[in-house]
Amino acid sequence: MRPGEDRRRLLAEGALICIAAVWGLTFVMVQDAIELLPTMAFLGYRFALAALLVALIFRSRLRALSAEGWRVGLAMGALLTAGYILQTVGLEATSASNAGFITGLFVVLTPVLGSLLLRDRVPGIAWIAAGVSAAGLYLLSGTGGNLNLRGDGLVLLCAVAFAGHILATARGARDHDVGALLVVQLGLCALVCLAIAAPLGHLQAPEGATVWSALLVTALVASALGFFVQTYAQRHAPPARTALILASEPAFAGLFGWLLADERLSALSLAGAALILVAIVAVEIVPRMRPPRPLPEG
Repeated sequence: MRPGEDRRRLLAEGALICIAAVWGLTFVMVQDAIELLPTMAFLGYRFALAALLVALIFRSRLRALSAEGWRVGLAMGALLTAGYILQTVGLEATSASNAGFITGLFVVLTPVLGSLLLRDRVPGIAWIAAGVSAAGLYLLSGTGGNLNLRGDGLVLLCAVAFAGHILATARGARDHDVGALLVVQLGLCALVCLAIAAPLGHLQAPEGATVWSALLVTALVASALGFFVQTYAQRHAPPARTALILASEPAFAGLFGWLLADERLSALSLAGAALILVAIVAVEIVPRMRPPRPLPEG
């Protein structure tokens, strides 16, 4: 690898680690903010800010987006919207640590859903990882006795929605401009959340440093910048290393939950979190450790 390429790869990986840390931090920040501002209003404001910023950057590409591209973007946006609503509402009734680890299950669920819905070929490790992560979820949620369907259950559905979004994105991004699709997705998230909040009378003005800091970090850094950094990183960092770095997001969520929210996990919950992290890493890393198949002899 040439020195210039090596520097770009290191820069990409460093930036991706920072974004993974920010994504982990936002679980705590959002949990604090939605205690002061209604959930749907918070999400509406967050995605409106992010969509506005991205639209300014990609306005020419958005104008060139075809009707089919709009349909694809709206479908992707529907899944993204469902994921964020389920995650944020779930945070009202569970801890930031639990939400972070359970959301990370999208890495495991993506190949499983691809097999069930799209007939994709899935390696055996994906099914094993799904079973391991299910055991981890059982331990993390209190070994069944304290299973919080209002919180942990909603966040698990969020992971399913994010897995579906990844599958939809993998297909939609092949034929349409990624920047334009991002504008459509974030815009739909904003419109849906604001439309839900308005009749409920929840569109109150954001007030206080806690709410505004959460809005700015989640909108400008976690949403708008986060997508840019992830795209840049995947152009320069190997896929396996990128997946491994992104798998650190739940660990960051647990770390910030412990540092900032004084959250404590029991021994069983820690074991469950560890199982989920192992499953997330294994489903991405193990298939890439196999030696390449030899070329057929001519």
